[in-house]
Amino acid sequence: MEITRFVFSLLFLVMMTVGSSGSPNHWGRKRVREPCKKLVFYFHDILYNGRNSKNATSAIVGAPAWGNRTILAGQNHFGDLVVFDDPITLDNNLHSAPVGRAQGFYIYDKKEIFTAWFAFSFVFNSTQHKGSINFAGADPLMNKTRDISVIGGTGDFFMTRGVATLSTDAFEGEVYFRLRADINLFECW
Repeated sequence: MEITRFVFSLLFLVMMTVGSSGSPNHWGRKRVREPCKKLVFYFHDILYNGRNSKNATSAIVGAPAWGNRTILAGQNHFGDLVVFDDPITLDNNLHSAPVGRAQGFYIYDKKEIFTAWFAFSFVFNSTQHKGSINFAGADPLMNKTRDISVIGGTGDFFMTRGVATLSTDAFEGEVYFRLRADINLFECW
């Protein structure tokens, strides 16, 4: 009887220890999820400056009282709202054949720090991809890399979820910038 109670207590203790670890592999290590799909794209933003309407892919549509719609406002561009329809390429060459469009907006949302908030979609209609990937989140522009949420998609990317790491690949003053988007999808249907 005493041995049965001891074995039962020992078995109970082992089960409680393993069950309470909270880790999927029960040994204190975190499980690393691998993405189901990895993609890399570049998008090229050419801001309208009053003289480049033929080539512009974005425009200031909202500005604070001290700003205007052809020059980004001072104070880290705070209050400017920019809408864009930028080409997406597979490499960092603006003149490469586009595989889709980056469509959405960004808002410069802080006076003290150069930062923006993005909401946009990559819209594809090519032989390689059809559908869209939707993104939203903060973009602290002075960081070398920034993570933004992949919040859904359509077509080939139906209901996808993940993270896109953005990095500024090039910029020319306040007229042109190119972002590299390293996309890791963790939910693929």
